[in-house]
Amino acid sequence: MAQSSSRPFLRIGTRGSPLALWQANETQQRLAAAHGVPRDAIEIKIIKTSGDMIQDRPLAEVGGKGLFTKEIEQALFDESVDLAVHSSKDMETNLPDGLVLTACLPREDVRDAFICKRAETLAGLPPGAVVGTASLRRGAMVKRLRPDLQVVSIRGNVDTRLRKVESGEVDATLLAFAGLKRLGLADKATSLFDIAVFLPAVGQGAVGIECRENDTRTRELLAAIDDGVTRTALTAERAFLRALDGSCRTPIAGHATVSGDRLALRGLIVKQDGSIAHETSREGAAADAAALGEDAGRELKARGGPDFFAAC
Repeated sequence: MAQSSSRPFLRIGTRGSPLALWQANETQQRLAAAHGVPRDAIEIKIIKTSGDMIQDRPLAEVGGKGLFTKEIEQALFDESVDLAVHSSKDMETNLPDGLVLTACLPREDVRDAFICKRAETLAGLPPGAVVGTASLRRGAMVKRLRPDLQVVSIRGNVDTRLRKVESGEVDATLLAFAGLKRLGLADKATSLFDIAVFLPAVGQGAVGIECRENDTRTRELLAAIDDGVTRTALTAERAFLRALDGSCRTPIAGHATVSGDRLALRGLIVKQDGSIAHETSREGAAADAAALGEDAGRELKARGGPDFFAAC
């Protein structure tokens, strides 16, 4: 990317995976168009994260999803970048003091995609087939629907996981359809799960943009590209997660939709082996998004009881 001789108009921090770079480039393009500046006036800085470097263990064993954000957030604190662009589902439930989720891009399809050469759907897999996933939620929900299947942990970017299916290392995997679409790989999805039976992760399909709370200039510039509907839905989902203490190792799913001034939310917690699940829903004013999400989370935490979260 061409460099400006003066300080960039804005500096974006991002991971270097193909999907992360798509998100950063989309943000760059939208900001440039909104503010009438050349795209190359907005710098994209690739930052390697712990999550990118640790590939041999499940993330839940080494610190959770925050491993994909902490180095980028440190760059915000160091003021070497002005904003950070993330997959919202990778963001910590509680952001570090001094950082805020300022804007969201319009949300993509939230469904999970089933990728397999042996069957068209999860139901069609033979008993004992191996499903690979890095997600505790996906693994638990697969076991909930098909306790006879084997679920194994696989890490890596989208291409790596697709190759593991192609090579037969696993019989099937599950990926966010949003990511496949953004990478031009929608045709790799064998089928899509209905969210009525396979609830997505909190934040799935949404790009979240984070900046310093006291950086008034950047916050004002980001307001021009913020999708309010997505951010309202995400507010409810993240409040739901926060009430459950979403940093724990219990599989959690949640999805909110906004229609006019109304919001609807569904939330779910599942045991890792899929044996027990609790679900709830809320409907109310979109302006009450955080309160609706928090109330739903508190209900499920109470219904699950301390034993449900014992593995946290």
